[in-house]
Amino acid sequence: MLANDGQSAQRQATRVETAEARKIRTAERKYSNRVTAELRDAQRAAEKARQAHAVTEERARRDAERVAQAEADAALKQNQKAARDSKYAARKARQK
Repeated sequence: MLANDGQSAQRQATRVETAEARKIRTAERKYSNRVTAELRDAQRAAEKARQAHAVTEERARRDAERVAQAEADAALKQNQKAARDSKYAARKARQK
């Protein structure tokens, strides 16, 4: 009978050790999963920020191109007006 009690106690101790080991592994897995999720979230946030920055830079580039084109158009119109005025003044001078 005592041998059975000893074996039973040993089996119980083994079950307790196994349960504790399982709890530790579960806690480690949960921690690992949480760290992995946090890392993945940080990477996604960094990628979104990079994309937003790229979009902002592209808009700024397009706006700068638009401004440069508008300035070039204005300068061309000014030159054309000056040329017309010059022709008109030359024609007037010849008519006198």
